[in-house]
Amino acid sequence: MPCISRRELLCSGLALSASSLTARSAWGRTAVLLADYPGVPSAEALGALAPRERLLFDRGWKFTYGHGTDPARDLGFGFGQGDFAKTGEFEFAKAKFDDSKWRTLNLPHDWAVELPFVRDDEQLSHGYKPLGRRYPDTSVGWYRRVFDVPASDKGRRVTVEFDGAFRDVIVFVNGCFVGRNNNGYAPFEFDLTDFLALGAKNTIVARVDASFGDGWFYEGAGIYRHVWLTKTDALHLGKWESVVRSEVSGKTAALNLSTEVVNSGAQTESARVTWQIVDAAGKTVATAEAAAQTIATDGSAKFTTTARIANPALWSSEDPNLYSALVTVESAGKARDAERVSFGVRTALFDANKGFFLNGKSTKIQGTCNHQDHSGVGAAVPDRLQWYRLAVLRAMGCNSVRTSHNMPTPEWVEACDRMGMTMMCETRQMSSNPEGMAQLETMIKRYRNSPSIIIWSIGNEEGQLQNGELAEQGEKIAAAMVRRCHELDPTRVVSAAVNGDNEKGLSLALDIIGFNYHQDFPDNFHKEHPTKAIFGSETSSAIATRGDYTTDALRNTINEYDAAVPWGATAEDWWKFYGTREWEAGGYAWTGFDYRGEPTPYGWPSINSQFGIVDMCGFPKEMFYYYKAWWRTEPSLHLFPHWNFEGKEGETIRVWAYSNLDEVELFVNGKSQGSQKVPHLGHVEWKVKYEPGAIEARASRNGKVVLTDKRETAGPTVAIRLTADRTMIHADGEDVSVITVEVLDKEGRPVPTASNMIGFNVSGEGALIGVGNGDPNCQESDKEPKRSLFNGLAQVILQSTIKAGEIHLEAVKEGWDGPELTPAKLVITTDRVESRPWVPVLRNDE
Repeated sequence: MPCISRRELLCSGLALSASSLTARSAWGRTAVLLADYPGVPSAEALGALAPRERLLFDRGWKFTYGHGTDPARDLGFGFGQGDFAKTGEFEFAKAKFDDSKWRTLNLPHDWAVELPFVRDDEQLSHGYKPLGRRYPDTSVGWYRRVFDVPASDKGRRVTVEFDGAFRDVIVFVNGCFVGRNNNGYAPFEFDLTDFLALGAKNTIVARVDASFGDGWFYEGAGIYRHVWLTKTDALHLGKWESVVRSEVSGKTAALNLSTEVVNSGAQTESARVTWQIVDAAGKTVATAEAAAQTIATDGSAKFTTTARIANPALWSSEDPNLYSALVTVESAGKARDAERVSFGVRTALFDANKGFFLNGKSTKIQGTCNHQDHSGVGAAVPDRLQWYRLAVLRAMGCNSVRTSHNMPTPEWVEACDRMGMTMMCETRQMSSNPEGMAQLETMIKRYRNSPSIIIWSIGNEEGQLQNGELAEQGEKIAAAMVRRCHELDPTRVVSAAVNGDNEKGLSLALDIIGFNYHQDFPDNFHKEHPTKAIFGSETSSAIATRGDYTTDALRNTINEYDAAVPWGATAEDWWKFYGTREWEAGGYAWTGFDYRGEPTPYGWPSINSQFGIVDMCGFPKEMFYYYKAWWRTEPSLHLFPHWNFEGKEGETIRVWAYSNLDEVELFVNGKSQGSQKVPHLGHVEWKVKYEPGAIEARASRNGKVVLTDKRETAGPTVAIRLTADRTMIHADGEDVSVITVEVLDKEGRPVPTASNMIGFNVSGEGALIGVGNGDPNCQESDKEPKRSLFNGLAQVILQSTIKAGEIHLEAVKEGWDGPELTPAKLVITTDRVESRPWVPVLRNDE
């Protein structure tokens, strides 16, 4: 079970200095504190060591819409059939092309989140956004960038690397076609060396077509992950070929080190490789080298060796200790290429009778499944927001995440490594065809050094390959994928998320068995297959609308107490099953965060799911506190609902409390409503007549009151309050501050039913990049500087510029309706830091 330090999340009530704790907020009395986390990782942390250069290629792009069917509105692309007949004839990818009317923006960028909603049930699962072949006006986007390549780069290999773009990408440089990519999640790269003009301006253009999708959920559109320009010597390390595998024995860790060196030069080279192992403090704890080898032109060679670490600091959820391997290629006594590889030393074991063990310690997987989008920004999630999202999940005791249903962005994995969050890492396409295997291989090579990953997943709910008419083929496809996983990484188990009994098809090839739902299957499967480890690959699917306590089909809302879809289970029901069986390794609840698309159980005007334990902004729903009570160890008490039910005086209200203490007593306006024993992994509840005032819960252990929790009836709204997760961020053009917006009554109490429209004015060294409120039925813009509160809350995301200073945010009442509100102001300080190396922005006329 994770131990939450002050670096991560602070529960209200802990004794801390005022400067270290953000203001209390109605969204859960839990303050998210990320101030002590590392900021955006340094170039070294990302793997760039001299003489290699790895430059962030996100800034200063131009963007315009193309067209899916009309070449005249798509820069003339595809007007005839001769586009690719000759090299170098794409005029839009040359420096003289006029892009002055194009929009300037920075990456990552998701244009889908900027589009209006359309009432089209064919787009329901994708969040009602106008994308696809029936929406040619908004399904194609063009990105263009001018950049300089100095003459000093002669002899180096220059590669452009895309961490991910959605979806079909064609890349051009200096009028030449250089390559294409046709999936939305795996990274891809192109060697630009032969197409570049040295000592001159160069132009790169990417046409991105989001007409086709990879999944059945919101996937975004555009270059929604980072882009990099990497420069290496002709003699260089192979992409993602440096591997560190550790074996722990007693107080020593043996390291098996391997890499590949590629010679892209014009002559044969003799090269050797050295490894320097450093701990988190930068101290060298081991060194190793591999003997020199001769590498022919256009050839490569594998290098292997071993090293040992005495008394290694193990990676765990409580202490996510990391090491780095500095890998250097030398030739004739000169360093030709180098990179830094982050890794952890730990053991991970799945036992068919005892569950999961991390470093020999029995550990239940207390997991959540998550898609990759967030309110306000869609799929283009800033790096710091990844850490914010993980911190929210850790606050309730979550210790593992599943990357549903695709290869994750590197920053999500990096955050898990550094925060001690284990991971089930899942590929998108379950197939042994060339594309499916390429996606799988890329995922494993990219992340096999990450200690957070404990399971490779080869797919999700492939019914035809499991129980359908292709079950025979499913076994063969899965077997090929599992074999390849083992070849690339023999240290981890392979599984899949299976919605079935796991008795045939693809399940026959898996190392461990994952069940999606179907709590009627695992007990019998364990009896019939006692040597197979079992876990819940996807569970629960409880549903709730944050801040609503009645299910109302006319309003598309779901009560916060005990709702679940027909195939699912409430938080209590699924965890009582998986949390009490010793042989069950634990499981992953669907889902941690609400996400766009799949607006279950309703359709229009709902535009996102209601499966989340927290909403699209990360504001907790009531079930968050169930997990907090039973997934964490410290005393916990949470009382709900709020106590603002105007017009329901005298009506019966269900009052619940989540606690891991012995007993809870409820008071209504000071009158006891009785005390109840807390059932293990359960809750306590009362039915009381509503009368304005206050309800209070008192939780005791061994007859002594340990915690109290209170809800008071708030009055009319009079003022706005702004609360930042951090009031100081980096002036690097990337860092963000996440702002909670509330309204208060005259006593300073948040009003939990407020729906005021709030406008935002931003000035200084930052910009508003997104707004949200967690309402699954809200179709307001995610980008306009205004947002209505939903059940008392809204969120603003501010991003810094590269200039140190201050960001000033003012929140004011928007419109003429409703009572006047005292505005709120907030200042975010941006401190000067050394930004990640990036490609300078040029103008066409430079």
